Amino acid sequence: QVQLAESGGGLVQSGGSLRLTCAASGSTFQIDTITWYRQAPGKERELVASISSDGSGNVVDSVKGRFTISRDFPNFTVYLQMNSLEPADTATYYCRAKWYDNQGLRVKWGQGTQVAVSS
Repeated sequence: QVQLAESGGGLVQSGGSLRLTCAASGSTFQIDTITWYRQAPGKERELVASISSDGSGNVVDSVKGRFTISRDFPNFTVYLQMNSLEPADTATYYCRAKWYDNQGLRVKWGQGTQVAVSS
């Protein structure tokens, strides 16, 4: 099994920075991908960035140039560095791990960390 714990959220002024951490534990060797999502109040959850077991990462166009995703080896601790934050980035940020075992595709969500950006 895999467990996830997010941290690093908080309140920041527009233009500021935060670094979110998704610490994976348990059977981390099985993880294929960890993905960051966010959900703003009253909106659907949306994908922000993802990184695979080989370290290759991607961010969505709306945050490209401001957010970067990285990970530690050999542990699957994933970081989301968020710079030039805007009020539109206000949301609860979740990480999700994906892996495959003998039962097929498995996913695990973290509990979320809140990010609030004031104008």
